[in-house]
Amino acid sequence: MTERATGSPETNENDALAAGGSPSGHPLHKVLSFVRRSGRLDARLQRAWDAFAERYMLDVNAGEGSLDVRPGFVFDQAYVREIWGNGNPLVVEIGSGQGENVVAAAAAHPETNFLALEVYDPGVAHTLLLAGKQELSNIRVAQVNAPELFKVMADGVAAEVWTFFPDPWPKKKHHKRRIVQEGLAGEIRRALADGGAWRIATDIEDYALHVHEVMDGLEGWRNEGGLTASLPTGHVGKGNAELAAEMPHADFEESERFDGRVLTNFEKKGLAAGRIIHDFTYRKV
Repeated sequence: MTERATGSPETNENDALAAGGSPSGHPLHKVLSFVRRSGRLDARLQRAWDAFAERYMLDVNAGEGSLDVRPGFVFDQAYVREIWGNGNPLVVEIGSGQGENVVAAAAAHPETNFLALEVYDPGVAHTLLLAGKQELSNIRVAQVNAPELFKVMADGVAAEVWTFFPDPWPKKKHHKRRIVQEGLAGEIRRALADGGAWRIATDIEDYALHVHEVMDGLEGWRNEGGLTASLPTGHVGKGNAELAAEMPHADFEESERFDGRVLTNFEKKGLAAGRIIHDFTYRKV
């Protein structure tokens, strides 16, 4: 049986720079896009973990409780064929949350392989529960630091990468923790097949600006947006949304809502709060 990763709560934000609670001991200079506060699972999720982890979870970690990738591991087409049993296109979702979206996609597209990347125990367990209840065979889950996994992915192994509603890290000093960064974009582009896409969505206006700043000027990517979105041209810190409204605005290209993304509970909450959803499609060229 695959063991559930555990981690101790952080006592302050600086601790998150170390290992996010991971006993593997990341060095302080390693900036993570998450703070890991794993605790006990409730009985239902623990049963799901016990029942389905062996079937769906990938064994890629450096050790029990670690979010690092084990030394020497390579995620290539041979590995995909070994694990999924076929050479079908692979879609990777970074930060799959409760698994609502990736499991729905796997159920709707049995001709496609799906990989859910999630670091939090409850999200992993809920994804296992949803996949197991439907007896899906084309989905796997990895509890791993996504940027590290992409570093060991072979060129062209993925058809698409999805990052929907990532942690916004609203404080200015934490923007470096946002998952959409130039370094990861380079690794994702390398891992994508020719013509592959990175699909991103956020309901945070400041994060939308961040995505444009990182992605729009990068070589090797084409922004396939067909919509025009007006955004502030500067960043504001947490709790200063009214300042953004007073800033100069500029027009940016964004995408129509991706019809392969289901309306999750998280997105519903954003819409109920009056937030606008920003969709992006960046194509490898």
